[in-house]
Amino acid sequence: MTLLKDKILGGLYGQALGDAWGMPAYFDFDQTQAAFGPFITQFYPAPADHEVHSGLPAGRITDDSEQAFSLAQAYIAAGGVTLAATAAAIIAWYDRTGGDTSLYVGPSTRRGVQALKRGEDPQRTGRMGDTNGAAMRVSVVGLLYPGDPIGAIEAAAISALPTHGTNVAMSGACAVAAAVAVALRPDATLDAIIAGGMLGAEIGRQRGTRWIGASVTQRIQMAVEIARKGTPPLARLREIYDRVGTSLSIVDTVGAAFGVLAMAEGDPQQTAIYGATLSGDADTVAAIACAMAGAYRGLGAFAPAVLAVLDADPVMQSYGVPALADGLLALAQKGRA
Repeated sequence: MTLLKDKILGGLYGQALGDAWGMPAYFDFDQTQAAFGPFITQFYPAPADHEVHSGLPAGRITDDSEQAFSLAQAYIAAGGVTLAATAAAIIAWYDRTGGDTSLYVGPSTRRGVQALKRGEDPQRTGRMGDTNGAAMRVSVVGLLYPGDPIGAIEAAAISALPTHGTNVAMSGACAVAAAVAVALRPDATLDAIIAGGMLGAEIGRQRGTRWIGASVTQRIQMAVEIARKGTPPLARLREIYDRVGTSLSIVDTVGAAFGVLAMAEGDPQQTAIYGATLSGDADTVAAIACAMAGAYRGLGAFAPAVLAVLDADPVMQSYGVPALADGLLALAQKGRA
């Protein structure tokens, strides 16, 4: 296996790892501590009283990975990232999962998809989308641009547009895509990945509808500074939860994801543990952070037992992730992304 394929597989499996590991966490930090504390150190089923994930078994991926993998399928079929492929993939996923009544569907995605289904212009349907859906699914865009953060930024803006067309959402999506692109470099470092993310956040902020929202760049910086303090890990996670935030806001989500990535020093397993323990929209934070970590460290950094659990999930199986990696690799090597 080539190094690039190992890293692309790492990005895809990292997305799923963080998603499934964070799935059972409660929204509230203290509630998660009481149920699982001090750290979530394995795959768990969702608690029966979970507001969104009740009934899901251990190791189950959710909308974060499903949307990402749906986009990967569409971009492979289209030969690259296009607005039409993005819109079609998101609508297909939405319909397949019963989006009109599903608790998984975020507010910006639901609004954008419903507008698309009414026949509205996909360049306008996401004009008010400011939550974290664009960032949670965008890692696959970064995987198409190994070592090319600028290319990833341009494509991420297209990928966000149908549902998350505000400058705040563009900033968050471009940050993640650029970081993943940098992580695919053979000589990638954690500092370079973080710098790539901040570059993406700054460039992305200049795109889309002008909207209310804090600086993604500064939120990343704040989270990484907290992550690198000398305090105990649980205290740092609590500070990220309290100061950076883990809500549906894309600013919170992306900032927190870079924070747990830095805390774990890019190790996918430890990133999953920290991202899940962080609570809030934990599956999204952890999916983003672990996608970056997986692209950085590659599939070889994953424990075989962890991969076995993910491979056994029927939802994961339905997307044929190893074949997705082959398709993304071929497209990236052709330079047609």
